[in-house]
Amino acid sequence: MSNLEKFENLGLSEKSLLAISKKGFEEPSPIQKLTIPLLLKNEKDIVGQAQTGTGKTAAFGLPIVDLIMENTGKIQALVITPTRELAVQVAEEIGSFRGGRDIGILPVYGGQSYDTQLRRLKKGVEIIVGTPGRLIDHLKRGTLKLNNLKFMVLDEADEMLNMGFIEDIELILSKTPKEKRVLLFSATMPTRIVQLARKFMGEYEVIKVQTEQLTVNLTDQIYFEVRTSDKFEALCRIIDVEKDFYALVFCRTKLKTDHLANALIDRGYDAASLHGDISQAQRERILNQFKKKRVNILVATDVAARGIDVIELSHVINYSLPQDPESYVHRIGRTGRAGKQGTAITFITPSEYRKLMNIQRVSKSEIRKESLPKVKQLIKLKRKRIVQEISEIIVAGKYNDNMQVAIDLLAEYPADQVIASLLTHAYKDEFSVDKYTEIHEPGTKRKNTRRKPDISPDQEGITRLFIALGRKDKVTPQKLVTMIQEGANVDSHLIGDIEIYDNFSFTNVPFEEAGHIIETFRNKGRDKKPLIVEAKGKSESTPKKDFHSDRSHKGHTRRSGSDRAHRKKRY
Repeated sequence: MSNLEKFENLGLSEKSLLAISKKGFEEPSPIQKLTIPLLLKNEKDIVGQAQTGTGKTAAFGLPIVDLIMENTGKIQALVITPTRELAVQVAEEIGSFRGGRDIGILPVYGGQSYDTQLRRLKKGVEIIVGTPGRLIDHLKRGTLKLNNLKFMVLDEADEMLNMGFIEDIELILSKTPKEKRVLLFSATMPTRIVQLARKFMGEYEVIKVQTEQLTVNLTDQIYFEVRTSDKFEALCRIIDVEKDFYALVFCRTKLKTDHLANALIDRGYDAASLHGDISQAQRERILNQFKKKRVNILVATDVAARGIDVIELSHVINYSLPQDPESYVHRIGRTGRAGKQGTAITFITPSEYRKLMNIQRVSKSEIRKESLPKVKQLIKLKRKRIVQEISEIIVAGKYNDNMQVAIDLLAEYPADQVIASLLTHAYKDEFSVDKYTEIHEPGTKRKNTRRKPDISPDQEGITRLFIALGRKDKVTPQKLVTMIQEGANVDSHLIGDIEIYDNFSFTNVPFEEAGHIIETFRNKGRDKKPLIVEAKGKSESTPKKDFHSDRSHKGHTRRSGSDRAHRKKRY
C-alpha cells in the first residue's frame, strides 16, 4: 500500500490528497488515523488527548477543509490557540491543505494591526485561527460573526488553562451557535478541562494516543547552572569552545528569540531568529541559509521550530528550560541523528533545578552537570586552533597569492613582528580577556562594579517603559534608542519592542536597566517632569516585529572557523 493510499483510506477528498502529496507526508500519524475518519463520517464532538508535535493540526485541518463550503465569505470554522506563534503556524498549516480550493484563512491575534484584521474580516473568510484575547475584542466590537459556525477547535487546551484563558474560552463558546461540532485537543486532561468538555460539548468521543517512550539516543546531555543574567555569556563560551558549532537554540518567547539572535550577531556570530511573527517567505529563506550553513546558529521558539529537519546539528541549546519532558525530548532529538553523536546543553537557574530533575526522571535521560570553560582556557584553545589552521595552509602550499606581500614586509621588518601584526590585524580583540564578561557562581555576591547588562533577559525580566515623546516631537525608533543609549549608557540591543504614537512612546528594557534609565531621565521632561516612567499597564498592542528585527548589522565581522576554539568532549 502506498503512503497516499493510507491517507485515502481515511476518507479524504482528492484535493486533500493532492495537498498531502505536495507536502510529502509519508503516512498518517496515530492521532490522524483516529481523528480524520471520525470527523468526516461521524456527527459527535471529539476530545483528543495527544502530545505536542503529533500531527494534530492535520488531524482536524484536513477534514475541516473537506467539509466546509468554499468561497462563501462566512466563518465556518474557528480554531483557538494559546499563543500568537501557534495561531500563525496553525493558519499556515491549514492553508497548505486547501489544494486549490477558494477558502479564506485568517490568523487573529494581539500585536497585529486591527485595521488589517478588520479589512480581511469585512472581505470575508471561512476559517479563523486566533488567540482568546483578540477574539473576544472582535466579539465585543461586533466584527466577528459566528452565526454560520460549523466547527470549533480548542487546540492545546491544557496550555490555555495554564495561561489563565479558560474563562475567556467559556465566554467565546457562549457566543457560538449551539449546532456546531467541537473538537478539543489537550496533552493532559486536568479536571477543569473535563468540566469544560461536559459543559459546552454535546455527545463526544474520546481519542487517546499513547505517549511514545521518551528516550534520546546518541545525544550527550549536559546542563550548566547559571544566573539568568549570565546565560548569554555562557552561550558565547560554549560557541567559542567548539570547532564546528552548528546549532538550534531554543527560547520560550518571540521577544527573547529576537533579542538573543541580535545579541549574537552583535558579538560577531552568524545567527538568525525564527518565530511565529516571521512570514512564510522569510521562514523559507532563513531555513535555506541555515541548511546551507550560511547561518550556523538558529534561535527559535518551539512552535516555529516545528518542521525543521536538519540532520547534522552539532548542538541543541535549551537557552530557556522547556515546559515539560516531552518538549525536552522533542528539542534535543534534533541532534544525534544519522549515526552521529550530538550534544544537548541546558541552561538552568538554581530555582529550575527541581524541574530539570523531573524532566530527567520522566524522560529517562542522563543529564550531567558541567562547569563552563574559563576565559584563559578559551583564549589558549583559540590560539592553538589558529596555529593548526596556519600549519595546514603552509603544508598545502595555499599561500602563493600573498607571497609578494610577505616578501615586501620581511624586507623591512623582523619576521616575528610581521606575523604578530598580521594576527592582530586578522583577529583584533579575539585574544583579549576583555571580550568576555565574568560569570559568577549562582548564590555568590557580585563585586561592586558595573557589569555588562543582560543581553537577552527572560520575558519575566522585562519592564515596559512609557516615554513622554512621540511623533509630534519627531521621534523615531532610532532616535529613541540613541537617546536612551547615550543618556543612560545602556547597550542599544537591550532596547526593544518600540511603539511610537503621536504624543508618547513605549519600549521594553530589562528590569536591571529600567531603574537606571528612569532615574537618568527623572527631570528631563516638560516642566522638569519625568521623561520616562514605568508603564502602569500594557499598551493596546505589541508591534508585530521587534524593533531589532530591522536593525542593520552591516559591518559586523563574520567569524571563520579559525576564530572558534577546539572542540572537546567535556566542558
